[in-house]
Amino acid sequence: MADECFSTQLIDGDGVFNVSGLENFMKEVKLAECGLSYAVVSIMGPQSSGKSTLLNHLFRTNFREMDAFRGRSQTTKGIWLAKAQNIEPCTLVMDLEGTDGRERGEDDTAFEKQSALFALAVSDIVLINMWCHDIGREQAANKPLLKTVFQVMMRLFSPRKTTLLFVIRDKSRTPLENLEPILREDIQKIWDSVPKPHAHKETPLSEFFDVQVVALSSYEEKEELFKEQVSDLRDRFQHSIAPGGLAGDRRGVVPASGFSFSSQQFWKVIKENKDLDLPAHKVMVATVRCEEIGNEKVASFTADEEWQQFEEAVQHDYCPGFGKKISSLLDRCLSEYDMEAIYFDEGVRSSKRQQLESKLLQLVNPAYQSLLGHLRTRTLEEFKESFDKALEKEGFAAAARHCTQTFLEKFDKGSEDAAIQQVNWDTSKVKDKLKRDIEAHVASVRATKLSEVCAKYEAQLTKALAEPVEALLDSASEDTWPAIRKLLERETKAAVSGLESAVVSFELDEATEKELLVKLEKHGKSVVESKAKEEAGRVLIRMKDRFSTLFSRDADSMPRVWTGKEDIKAITKTARSASMKLLSTMAAIRLEEDGDNIENTLSLALVDAARPGTTDRSIQSSDPLASSSWERVPEEKTLITPVQCKNLWRQFKAETEYTVTQAIAAQEANKRNNNWLPPPWALAAMAILGFNEFMTLLRNPLYLLVIFVVYLVGKAIWVQSEIGREFQHGFLPAILSLSTKFVPTVMNILKRLADEGQRPAAGPERQREMELQPKPARNGSSYSNVTSAGSSSVTTSEIGPEYSSPVAQ
Repeated sequence: MADECFSTQLIDGDGVFNVSGLENFMKEVKLAECGLSYAVVSIMGPQSSGKSTLLNHLFRTNFREMDAFRGRSQTTKGIWLAKAQNIEPCTLVMDLEGTDGRERGEDDTAFEKQSALFALAVSDIVLINMWCHDIGREQAANKPLLKTVFQVMMRLFSPRKTTLLFVIRDKSRTPLENLEPILREDIQKIWDSVPKPHAHKETPLSEFFDVQVVALSSYEEKEELFKEQVSDLRDRFQHSIAPGGLAGDRRGVVPASGFSFSSQQFWKVIKENKDLDLPAHKVMVATVRCEEIGNEKVASFTADEEWQQFEEAVQHDYCPGFGKKISSLLDRCLSEYDMEAIYFDEGVRSSKRQQLESKLLQLVNPAYQSLLGHLRTRTLEEFKESFDKALEKEGFAAAARHCTQTFLEKFDKGSEDAAIQQVNWDTSKVKDKLKRDIEAHVASVRATKLSEVCAKYEAQLTKALAEPVEALLDSASEDTWPAIRKLLERETKAAVSGLESAVVSFELDEATEKELLVKLEKHGKSVVESKAKEEAGRVLIRMKDRFSTLFSRDADSMPRVWTGKEDIKAITKTARSASMKLLSTMAAIRLEEDGDNIENTLSLALVDAARPGTTDRSIQSSDPLASSSWERVPEEKTLITPVQCKNLWRQFKAETEYTVTQAIAAQEANKRNNNWLPPPWALAAMAILGFNEFMTLLRNPLYLLVIFVVYLVGKAIWVQSEIGREFQHGFLPAILSLSTKFVPTVMNILKRLADEGQRPAAGPERQREMELQPKPARNGSSYSNVTSAGSSSVTTSEIGPEYSSPVAQ
């Protein structure tokens, strides 16, 4: 029996609560599994009145009983607890220390009141054991004790209803029907005499207590009858908490799992001499116990392997089916809480359930947010990949619109899959961030694509403008800038039209599209301006090239030969005027048709100022080039300022003066070379002074023959030595050259004469053929003469090759 009723001392004689003993007792009897399906029965009464004996026979417990042969003394000390055997539902039995014992004395009634209050607070049924012959007595019937208990109970806001079962021991011949009214009358008097709170002044006794009376025969004298009556009473304790049972209308029941804590708190309050507040106590017990259950479930959920696997997995990647599986785990955890806390106060239970759910969701939320983060990242990456492929098949705006809608819907599906049934977490922030990321990526790709398209047409426009503009500026004239404007307008229009067609698929707003087109137009202008600035930096070289071209070549682009007939001054003026026009063309950018007077200003200041008769006026008048800007030309359109033009012109004249001087020198040298015969006065002097010698020749013909022979020899020497060509190079060079060629030429002539003398005389027919054939010697001489003359014109590099021409020669 000891192994089945698990008898345990709950509170010892000194009032110390046996916490560990009660915990062990609850584990042994598995009380926590009972929920609300359990009952607590306690017994109180005078010492040695057979309380333990009654409980042992009634519930088959093993409480210690008094040995009558050893005398009457205190047997039960403190409060003992045991489990009733074979009674449903689970029934806990408490055996209280007897009252009015000599061991505690007359004045030590504190423990009696504390134990009575404790029994009344935790018990559903309180057995009041009393002797039959004590009925009607004041002290023996525990009337003072009951009065104290009732007074304390009346201070409760809503006391639990307790069954008071008066057990009359050693029933006499007086019928129970006569004894019961006396007891009820005494109880009612006690109830009426107890001061009550205002709210309960009219409350009847039956509201708080169910008073019942039972009588038992003497155990010592009529043992069999006693056992029979106890057996009948035992049957009344079967299903005592069911409707109609001994405790069928009980209230404020603490769930079995909270019995230990509740009992401890009751005893603590009683020991501290505080009034009992069962509703507050009930809420307190429910609060503590539900918190314990909640903490246990949180710990259980945290330690769950499946949850740990999910928690670890979502840190690295998206997990499909997260929502359903986590919802299942949460539902299981909350269901277990509901099962264990079902018997506690509903308000507290619901509140703690919400707290438990909140704690569990707090545990799950980081994983959920991480999952959404992975979902957003994965969706964004898939969007980028799909968007790049879509751009190859359809227009930009259509591809962006279709892909954005598709992948936002895909994110919504992923969010639904990750959704947890127990809570409706808002995913709009994550979705908005995904939407912003998608829009940012689309904007980035759009900017890149538009940049590529714009760069393509800018490059196309640059290619179409750069070289033609450079060529037009190189051949600067009055029509240069009008031609450039026409070229710029034509090419810009073509490029703008192409760009406009290319950006249709982007579905840009009107302002953005206009901005791109204006940017392209500005680019075209910037290309022209850049080329103009580049050419302006080389304007001096261009001016010298133009001057050299016009000065050194004739209208047919043939090199000039300065023969003495050319007007070098006029040619110089023409070439300088052309160079000045080039300078005026490069002085400013003229992309608008606004007129200016740059050319007139330069012509007046640079070309006309050099004319005779204008020097005094230029000195007297102000210098039109003494300024840093042109009239009617904005500063940003100015390439060369007036002051810079003046300096460039000064440098230009200085660097081209040498060319003019060389031309003049070449012309004078040519004149000297063409007049190699003696002057006319010398010829007249020779005729007058040589008249006598001429007459001598006429008188003696032999002299004429000798002179003729000398002439022939001299002519041969003249032709062979190319004397005329040599003297074109100058007198001194001709003398030096002829001195080296004279002797070889004479020797060559003598050798040829010797060869002719050794040939046999030819016949008449041979002579006739010889006469009919052309004379190669004479022709060869003439050809050689022409060739030598041509080569002579080429080899005059020492004087200045750029001013001679074999064709002109």
